Amino acid sequence: MLSPPAGVRISFGELAKLLRDVFVSAGVLADHAAILGENCAQCERDGSLSHGIFRIPGYLASLRSGWVDGRAIPIVQQTGAAFLSVDARNGFAQPALAAARMQLTQMARDAGAAVLAIRDSHHFSALWPDTEPFAMDGFVAIAVVSGLACVAPSAGAKPLLGTNPIAFAAPVSGGNPLIFDQSTSMLSNGDLRIAAREGSTLSENAGVDRFGHPTADPRAILDGGALLPFGGYKGASIALMVEILAAALTGGQFAHQVDFSRHPGAETPRTGQLLIVIDPDRAHGGDAARRIAELLGTLRAGGVMRLPGDRRFEQRRQSDRDGIALVPDRLRELRAWAAAALSS
Repeated sequence: MLSPPAGVRISFGELAKLLRDVFVSAGVLADHAAILGENCAQCERDGSLSHGIFRIPGYLASLRSGWVDGRAIPIVQQTGAAFLSVDARNGFAQPALAAARMQLTQMARDAGAAVLAIRDSHHFSALWPDTEPFAMDGFVAIAVVSGLACVAPSAGAKPLLGTNPIAFAAPVSGGNPLIFDQSTSMLSNGDLRIAAREGSTLSENAGVDRFGHPTADPRAILDGGALLPFGGYKGASIALMVEILAAALTGGQFAHQVDFSRHPGAETPRTGQLLIVIDPDRAHGGDAARRIAELLGTLRAGGVMRLPGDRRFEQRRQSDRDGIALVPDRLRELRAWAAAALSS
């Protein structure tokens, strides 16, 4: 997570609407454009800059190339007592999740837990916006998604896995939910691209170059190299688990199968996503949220200065109070892209 840029400030509502218009101008269905616009605005508002408006050019290039269908209508099918399967039909993952959210929530309340498997979908954002609403409603939620092949397995040199993030969200009595969202690679692909753009140096063992040599140069990693899993073989095992849950189990493509070579400019991965939603009130007297709050209080009393999600919620408070900071040139660019929607 990077510090927001200095510049002009606009409200969250203004940014979400502006981004909705950008997506509409690119041919995305209006309802889906609103979902994607709000998602990107959330990331920008909360300081997840590598997954906010930084991603808009990639979204638009993928749409222009014909790689992703911005007008796809997802098909939701209940395939078990507590199992939903969604065919995103080569559309974006967030509208597919939105189409299933109400039924998924009810199934989790009825059965105590429910699983959502999304296939043939493009997820190009952070995962925490997918899980946070469930935690706000009192559920525990876990989400995993497969991505582009840009990570080499431990001791390997060829990119075969995605950054394969995991998000976890849990309710906390009297406070914000506990949420973490982290890649199973040393850093996300978005942060890698930002580091390359800014000429930054990465930590040691972040990746390998095209010859398989360890490198801290983000440009060498992007130029035919690969990111590495965090924690060596342990991180690689978790990345493999995500690949199985998000691709093999859902019916989506594996990261190494994603091939948009015939769609110049495309960036979004066409893979799969899995969510598990648990009703904690079914266990141990229904006091899980209170016990989680007690645990977090113990950690803070023991000297933990920052827990997962703290910085994001603090940035959200600042953005809600002061507005979301945008570089003026980028704001003008967004408005120019949105103008096509307003004039059509």
